[in-house]
Amino acid sequence: MLLYSWTTTFLLMTYVIVILPASVALMLENRQPAKTLAWLLVMLLVPYVGVGLFFFFGRNQRKERFISLHTLDMVTRRSMAHFEEQRSRQLPSNYKELITQFTKQNVALPYNDNEIDVYTSGYDFFPALLAAIQSAKDHIHLVTYIFDDDALGRLVADALIDKARQGVKVKVIYDDVGCWRVKDRLFENMSRNGVDVRAFMPVLFPAFTSKINYRLHRKICVIDGNVGFIGGMNIAIRYVKGSRKQPWRDTHVRVRGKAVYGLQTAFLVDWHFTTDTIIDAPNYFPTVGGKAGGSLAQVVMSDPISQWPELEQGYVRVLLEAKKYVYLESPYFLPTETVMFALRTCALAGVDVRIIVPRHTDSKLVEWASRSYFDEMLEAGVKIFLYMKGFNHSKLMVCDDNICTCGSANIDIRSFENNFEANIFFYDEATVAKIKQVVENDLGQSELLDVKRFMHRPFPKRLWESVIRLLSPLL
Repeated sequence: MLLYSWTTTFLLMTYVIVILPASVALMLENRQPAKTLAWLLVMLLVPYVGVGLFFFFGRNQRKERFISLHTLDMVTRRSMAHFEEQRSRQLPSNYKELITQFTKQNVALPYNDNEIDVYTSGYDFFPALLAAIQSAKDHIHLVTYIFDDDALGRLVADALIDKARQGVKVKVIYDDVGCWRVKDRLFENMSRNGVDVRAFMPVLFPAFTSKINYRLHRKICVIDGNVGFIGGMNIAIRYVKGSRKQPWRDTHVRVRGKAVYGLQTAFLVDWHFTTDTIIDAPNYFPTVGGKAGGSLAQVVMSDPISQWPELEQGYVRVLLEAKKYVYLESPYFLPTETVMFALRTCALAGVDVRIIVPRHTDSKLVEWASRSYFDEMLEAGVKIFLYMKGFNHSKLMVCDDNICTCGSANIDIRSFENNFEANIFFYDEATVAKIKQVVENDLGQSELLDVKRFMHRPFPKRLWESVIRLLSPLL
């Protein structure tokens, strides 16, 4: 009896000591009341497990935003100088407010005179990337979420090593959680051979860590400051051969022109965050001679330590200002409440809203959870298409023939709130037409979801999807 009493007292004291500070810390973050109450209930009802989940997945590290903002100010000075000469250029009136919003919040400067190439498969993208790497004379800057130790990863690594041996400055950032299955030997080999390769926010247990909510999900490569790549493709053979279960499709763009300054800025911000080193060499922002093309573009970054959710706000503004149509592609559809509201409002206003998602994703949990969001979308008049030709990993949006975006951000909570992302926005009809053609091709390989059949799916299935939906912020 005495032992029981001491054990009970110890557990109660531990409960108070652990729960009280965690609860106070949670409330001081001033999140949305629903989220705060949800975490408090979890910690109170399942105290030890709940505190563990909060420690690993729920902590908010936004105080670090000051580092990012300071870095952004430092590394954009030179690109700002190049922008001065374009101030007389007239911005498109229908998206002038959006462009201004991105500029003020994100220092995402709009640049004219860009030429764009679109790649819709690894067969097209990786030869172009390797050719660009081979042409490098001064520097190569590469950031990627996944850098696999497979045939393609080793081919890209060898190309980078070859340029480093020629005296080209090669810097690579990979995400430590994204590459948690990749053996260190790949990166050690690059490092031994002259490539300055760094892991973003290294962790001891990447599969289950307190930093899993703050990952570098961007995919950017800059060659000599005048050619850049951005999109959804990681460095992995699956984008060429597919996975064991299905082929993979994705979208990447090559940019030539002044918008490469934006891609360079994104890399330099990540480099400072990773190495605590600010670099701003003039050769990183070379003068672009002549007119490369007619495209107006902005590179917009978003991260969990910013004051504002830039990409989420951008998507919402586009949706609420759409007049005719909005087409979206995302491999994962786990939207925030704000984006859900904008999608419903847009569709109820009579705008043709179409969302393309894969018939089967690379995660059954994500697939089940995403289905729980379809009901509200369908009721509002949103058309949902299931891509049938494999796993479509593209992250695209095109609206009203005059704005589109491509990048790393999925339409999910993790991308809009928890990850470091980057998208490029285009505001000219010619580039929008290229991206729209990609989306229309994907629509042609997709099946429109049968509303009646879906809405009458079995109760156990709906219940299971709703249960898994509770895990959406973690998926």
